Amino acid sequence: MKTLESLAAAGVAAASLAMPQAGGACSRVVYPGNDNIFVVGRSLDWKTPIPTNLYVYPRGMAKSGSNMPGAITWISRYGSVYAVGYDGGVTEGMNEKGLVINGLFCKGTVYDNEETAKRPPMSMSMFVAWLLDMNSTTDEVCAVLREHNFSLSGATFDGGTVSALHWGITDATGKSAILEFDHGVVRLYDPGDFRAMTNDPQWPDMTAIITYWTGVGGRNMLPGTVKSPDRCVRGNYFAHNVETTGDPDLAVTITRSILANVSVPYLYEVKGEPNLSSTQWRSYSDLKRHRYYFDIVTNLGVYYIDLDKCNLSKGAPVLKLDTAKHTGICGEANKYLEKSKGFTPMY
Repeated sequence: MKTLESLAAAGVAAASLAMPQAGGACSRVVYPGNDNIFVVGRSLDWKTPIPTNLYVYPRGMAKSGSNMPGAITWISRYGSVYAVGYDGGVTEGMNEKGLVINGLFCKGTVYDNEETAKRPPMSMSMFVAWLLDMNSTTDEVCAVLREHNFSLSGATFDGGTVSALHWGITDATGKSAILEFDHGVVRLYDPGDFRAMTNDPQWPDMTAIITYWTGVGGRNMLPGTVKSPDRCVRGNYFAHNVETTGDPDLAVTITRSILANVSVPYLYEVKGEPNLSSTQWRSYSDLKRHRYYFDIVTNLGVYYIDLDKCNLSKGAPVLKLDTAKHTGICGEANKYLEKSKGFTPMY
């Protein structure tokens, strides 16, 4: 495994396998196809429904990262599609250059320390939007993150839950990075040939678990629970062992099948572990065709926004797809986008 920064010692597989797992259960998989096809799939899992709408924002919009004094402000360079939870915060998204960023729960996250807390404020509700608006590649995102000229914080949700997250970043070339915050210190990891991430433990320890199971071999045995390390191992194994295709539609289908294998059945729960939660929705980002697929598990169909068919020029309107209003869509969903004033960030 390669790293963008020094990894902590990774010989902790046995200890990590024994760790109790909690935290929201989300999964992310990168599928590399032929002919420069890359599809990023993720599941969003939580113990209660998280209402999520889709927004398309054009280039050239002035935005602020927080309502606090001295907050970071910017004018967007790129248009993007965002998945917005509670109509108040960007969970993930993809921009017109094929850069995708997904936030997954990671309970060990601590965003700030005494030094970083003095830097310009950035709200969790706008963090992903900022990175997508201003960058076209994974390398560009990592350069901004290494500067770390911001203090990250956010409102609680769902009755006081803190948004403790880490992020997967992948661009149109397939280059990926994993971002974690360790008591205010930015940690950036190059996942190398690892193609899945989930939640806890944090990435250095998770790689030790994946490596252990790679040695065991997955053809005859894979860990089968809904716990984070087991889902990560299964996602990584299948992403390496499914067929590689140059058909972009089939690539999305393959990614869907992998995500189905690592998702948690709807309304399933483990007594005494309330944060091992069922899958609410899944997304699939086609980084070559700039299509963002959305798959709500209680809906009958899967639909997608084709960014290449959206007007992303400066001055174009913000568009919204109300997912509660349109539950029977299948296929391209651009025609269901409606002009919108945009979401109101939960700073």
